[in-house]
Amino acid sequence: MVLEIVPMLFAGLGMFLYGMSLMGEGLQKTAGEKMKHIIGLLTKNRFISVLVGLFVTGIIQSSSATTVMVVGFVNAGLMNLNQAIGIIMGANVGTTVTAQLVSFNLEALAPISIGIGVLWMTIKKTNKAKNIAEILIGFGILFVGMNFMKSAMAPLRDCESFRNLLIFFGHNTFLGILMGFVLTLVLQSSSASIGILLALASQGLLPLSSALPILYGDNIGTCTTALISSIGASKNAQRAAIMHLVFNIIGTILFCFVLSYPIMKIVVSMNPNSVSRQIANAHSFFNIINVIVQFPFAGFIVMFAQKIVPETEAEKQQVAYMTRLDDRMLETPSIALDNTISECLNMGYMAKESVESALDGFVNKNEASIKKAFDLEKLINRKERELVAYLIKLSNQTISEHDRVIVDSLFNVVNDIERVGDHAENIAELAVLVIERELDFSEEALNDIAVIREHVIRSLDVALKARETGDLKLVEETSQVETQVDIIEKNCRTSHIARLNKNVCYPESGIMFLDLCSNMERVSDHALNIANSILDEK
Repeated sequence: MVLEIVPMLFAGLGMFLYGMSLMGEGLQKTAGEKMKHIIGLLTKNRFISVLVGLFVTGIIQSSSATTVMVVGFVNAGLMNLNQAIGIIMGANVGTTVTAQLVSFNLEALAPISIGIGVLWMTIKKTNKAKNIAEILIGFGILFVGMNFMKSAMAPLRDCESFRNLLIFFGHNTFLGILMGFVLTLVLQSSSASIGILLALASQGLLPLSSALPILYGDNIGTCTTALISSIGASKNAQRAAIMHLVFNIIGTILFCFVLSYPIMKIVVSMNPNSVSRQIANAHSFFNIINVIVQFPFAGFIVMFAQKIVPETEAEKQQVAYMTRLDDRMLETPSIALDNTISECLNMGYMAKESVESALDGFVNKNEASIKKAFDLEKLINRKERELVAYLIKLSNQTISEHDRVIVDSLFNVVNDIERVGDHAENIAELAVLVIERELDFSEEALNDIAVIREHVIRSLDVALKARETGDLKLVEETSQVETQVDIIEKNCRTSHIARLNKNVCYPESGIMFLDLCSNMERVSDHALNIANSILDEK
């Protein structure tokens, strides 16, 4: 019997998980634009955060994935703990969608759904059609897998010892919770473990009294993914993972010892002849009531997590090198891409600050500004390595054609920003020589430097705003400023030669002046490249 059951059960489970994943990917890509703007909803209003968590989990079909994303957001400094607890609560409610879906007897629709999906993908070649086809095919495979699991469980109806074992869990709550925890820990999906419960229930093998403790254990087991994900992350990310665990443990205790009997009465009265529907409804009630009861005390859960993982002296004193580039975000490529663009812009403004500091060091012989330019260049190089590595990972994800064009364009943007940092470093090195050799510049030379300096900084500023907003007018403005910089640079060279002929300035100072102008002109070239990346994407 075991040789018949196990292969079929694993086949069904595999199809169930694949169908859920495929359907989630299709939904995610279809709702890509909404997902991109989802962070904008994360206000200090915790209720909005709950709705966001519910929406995201409903799209990606996994509370574990949502919570891992939350850990990533907190680790990147994009979300505080008060927002995170709201997302976690909403994710628990969102994950009940899958259980509700598979609790209905929709296996007959599976072949139709797969057939329509494959036909639609064959006829329509657009990305939108492909996404819809993935949803339909994933939906069908999900129920084919569920049917396989039900069929695999059918022979167990005649196995008295197995039925007695399951009934035993209804009399020993702790062992039931432990079984649910281990099952979800192994499968890394509470939806999959609940799918198995529903398959058992459909064959009359699992009474509701035995299913409930296992179901509660599932909700604790789903926390392990985020806990593992938080290893090596920031203290705040670890606190977010602990909040998820504490929230579900409190809910389990509450339901085991206070609400279990009332919930059983309610779900049985709703569907007296279907244990599968009873389990699905109990799962929904567990998560919804858990959120309602604990929502007013969310602040205490945050405080408790902060007590468990206290703030260290090193954490208080550390000036964090924050980055939005977190591998957890790759679960939702649309959000990961938005974070990457933000990180590119941060790198760009850092490069602009480096140029300004280097120029201040050159003109005013300010050693502190020179040091700042060198320090920023090191950070820019580090960011470049991180961004390129992350863009490679992002390009390997399943993303839309439009997003792929943006990813490819960002490789060039990152390179141009890094080159701006290199030119800032060159200017800082010239500034060091100016100080060491005690060189001075004529009033005319300083005026020329001031003019080209103003235009170069403006070209960088406008280019970065163009990159941020996608405004084509700003792209055109960057081009105009870059043309002006070219003219100014040529005029500076002409003026310099005239000053040399009149012995107004020293030759060695003149060499530094020409090198400075050359580097500044190259900065404006790279600024134009950054702005023109918008045209490539359009």
